[in-house]
Amino acid sequence: MTPSWTETLADFLRAAPGVEAVRLDPAARKVSVATLGAVDEAALRARLAEVLAAVESRLGGEAAVPAGFTLRRDGAVTELAEVSCATAPKFWKWREFAWPEHEPAAVPAAPEWRQLAWLAAICGAAGIGGWAGEKIFRLPAPFPLLLYAVALLAGGWDAAKDTWENLRARRLDIHFLMLAVALGAVAIGAWGEAVLLLFLFSASGAMEEFALDRTHREVSALLKSAPKFATLLLAGGGEREVPVEELRLGDRVLVRPGGGFPADGDVRKGQSASDEAALTGEAVPVEKGVGDPVFSGTINLWGAVEFEVKRLPGESTLQKIIRLIQTAQKLRAPSERFTDKFGGGYTMAVLAGCAAMFFVWWLGFRLPAFHNAGGQTSAFYRTMTLLVVTSPCALVLSIPSAILAAIAWGARRGVLFRGGAAIEKLADVDVVALDKTGTLTTGELAVVAYESFPPGRENEVMALALALEAKSQHPLARAIVRDATVRGLRAAEVGDFRSLTGQGVRGRVGEAQVLLGRRELLEQGPLAAWAQSLPPAPAELAEVWVVGDGLVGRVLLCDEIRSASRHVLAELKRAGIRTVMLTGDRRHAAEAVARELGLDEVRAGLSPEQKVAAISELRSAGRKIAMVGDGVNDAPCLAAADVSVAMGARGSDAALEQAEVILMHDRIENFLAALTLSRRAKAIIRQNLAISLGVVVLMAVAAVFGIVPLAVGVAAHEGSTVVVCLNSLRLLFGKNR
Repeated sequence: MTPSWTETLADFLRAAPGVEAVRLDPAARKVSVATLGAVDEAALRARLAEVLAAVESRLGGEAAVPAGFTLRRDGAVTELAEVSCATAPKFWKWREFAWPEHEPAAVPAAPEWRQLAWLAAICGAAGIGGWAGEKIFRLPAPFPLLLYAVALLAGGWDAAKDTWENLRARRLDIHFLMLAVALGAVAIGAWGEAVLLLFLFSASGAMEEFALDRTHREVSALLKSAPKFATLLLAGGGEREVPVEELRLGDRVLVRPGGGFPADGDVRKGQSASDEAALTGEAVPVEKGVGDPVFSGTINLWGAVEFEVKRLPGESTLQKIIRLIQTAQKLRAPSERFTDKFGGGYTMAVLAGCAAMFFVWWLGFRLPAFHNAGGQTSAFYRTMTLLVVTSPCALVLSIPSAILAAIAWGARRGVLFRGGAAIEKLADVDVVALDKTGTLTTGELAVVAYESFPPGRENEVMALALALEAKSQHPLARAIVRDATVRGLRAAEVGDFRSLTGQGVRGRVGEAQVLLGRRELLEQGPLAAWAQSLPPAPAELAEVWVVGDGLVGRVLLCDEIRSASRHVLAELKRAGIRTVMLTGDRRHAAEAVARELGLDEVRAGLSPEQKVAAISELRSAGRKIAMVGDGVNDAPCLAAADVSVAMGARGSDAALEQAEVILMHDRIENFLAALTLSRRAKAIIRQNLAISLGVVVLMAVAAVFGIVPLAVGVAAHEGSTVVVCLNSLRLLFGKNR
C-alpha cells in the first residue's frame, strides 16, 4: 500500500539528521526547513527533491497525522513538525529553498551513427550475398537481384532522405547524382557496381557520424560549473537559499568550503583560497581575504567566506566567457571541401551533358533511341556509358576515404578528429598557440626542493611537512604527500591537530609543536624580525613554511612540466612552425617555462578576452593558427582559432566542446602525430582528386566519340574507385609519425 503524503514527509523528518519541521508552499514554489544544529545543505536539498517528487501531486489531500507529529495548514501553506520538546521551536533555524523542478526524464535518442552503421552493414552483407549467388553459386536471376535490391535500399536510404530534402529546397548536389548513377547502373545491368557505390558511401557517413558523436557533449560544462543556488545573508540575520538569478548588486552571500562562488564580488568576511584554474589556468590556489575579488564558477577550497555581489550573475566572468565562445565561433572560417564547392554545379553539368548527348546521338547521328540494332549501340546505351564514366563515385570517395582512414588511424592512437575539416585545416597551420597549465605542464603541483634555515635539516622539514599534510586534499598537500611517498617516507602520528584559518595547520609531532602554512606564520610570531631576512620564493614557485622545535624550513613547489613538451616544441620548430604561449598565469612563471622549453613567444597574464584578441591578431597577419588548451578559459580562443585542439583526459567539457582535435590520452606528443597525419592526408586527398578527375575527363572524351564500350567504361570507373580507396588506405596502415 502506498504511504500517504504526510507519512512520506514524516519519514523524511525522521531520517534527516537535525531537521525538525518542513513547511511547504506549492503556490509560491517554496519549501522551508527548520533545523537544529549543523546540517549538510547539499544532501538536504537532494533529499528534499526526492521527497517532493513523491508527494507533490498528493499535497493538500486528506491524510492522517503520524504519531508524534503536528500538522498545521494556513491556506496553501502546510507545515509538518516533529517537536522534540516544548522549547525546541525557539531554537529552530529556518532555511528556505526554491521548489525543485521535476522534469520527466527524456529518453535518449539512439546515436545517428548506429542507424547508418546498420544500414551500411545490411547493404554490404546483402551485396556480397547477391554477388556470390550470381557469380559463384549461379542461382536463378530473381534471388541475386532480390539481394541486390535489399542492398540498394539499405545503402541508399540515408542519401535518398538527404536528396529529398534538397529537392524540396530546389537544390541538387552530388548525392542526387550518386543515386542517379546507381539507378543508371541498375538500368544497364551493373547491379554490383551500384551496390558497391552505395555501401562505401553509407559506411563513410556512419564513420563520420561516429567520430562526431564520440566528442559531443549534451550540456556545456560552463553552464554546469556555475552554481544554481546561493546562500543569501538576510539583513535582519539568518540566511536563505535562493536561485542565483535572484541575486542583486550589494547582496551578501555566504560560500562554505567546497562550494562554488555564484557571482563575481569582493570578500567582506572570512579567509580562504579559491581554485581559479578553470578561469585563469593558474594551478596554485589563490589566497582570499577581506577585499579580495572572487569570481563566478571558481571553487572555495577551505574557509567559509562572505562576499558582496559586484556583478550580476548574467554579467559575471563565467557568463562573459560563454558569450565569447558564441562570438568567437563566428570568427572561425569553416573549411569547404573541394567536392562540396562544385558539387551542385557538377551534378547539373553531368545531367545536362548526358541528356544533351542522348539527343545528339539520337537525332543528330540517327542512332537508335533505346535498342541496339545493326551493330550500333543505342543513344541510351551511350548515355548510360557516359553517365557511368562521369559519375562521381571515385570523386565522392576521394576525400571521405582519406579522411576516414586518417580518423581511424588517429582514434587507435589517442587522436580524435571531429570530422574531416579539422584534418584538412591542421595541415596548413604555421603557428601553434599553447596554453601553459594542463597543456605544456601537467596541471599538478610538484615539489621542487626542501630548504632549511640554516641548511642541513632538509629531511626533517620533509618529514614534518608530510606528517601535517598527510590527510589533507589541498593541492599543495597532495604534492607534498606524493613526493614524500615516492621517497619512501611514512607519515608520523600527529596530535592536537588544528587548522589555523587562512594561515595553515598546527599539531604536535612527538613532543614538539609544529606549524605549517604561509609566510605570515613567521612574520606574525616571535620570529618576525628574523623572518624579514629570509629569501623570498622565486616568482614561478609556491612555498609552504614549516616551523618546529628549533627548526625553520620551507617546501618549494611548481607546476610540473610535461616530459614530452620539450620534444614536441623542438619538432614543431624543425617543421617551420612558430610556437606561442598564451596563458593567464603570471609572467615570471610563464617565462620560466618558456625558457626551459624553447618557445618562440610568450604572452602571459591574459584574460579570456585577451587570448581571443591575440588569436585574432595572429590571424589578421595571415597566419593559420592551431590552439592547444584544456580549460574553460581556453574555450573562447579555441573557438577563435583556425584549428582547436584540446587535451582530452583533464580538459574541461567546455574546451572539448569547442575542440576539433582531441588528444584523448592527455599526451601532448600526440599533437605531432595529428599534424603529420593531417599533412599526409591532405597530400593523399590531392592525389585522389587528380586520379578521379583525370579518369573522368579521359573517359568522358572517349565516351563522347563512342570509342569506349560500356565494359571498358565500367572497368575504368571501378578501377579509379579501387585505386582511390587503396591510396587512402596507406594512411590507415602507414606510419604517420
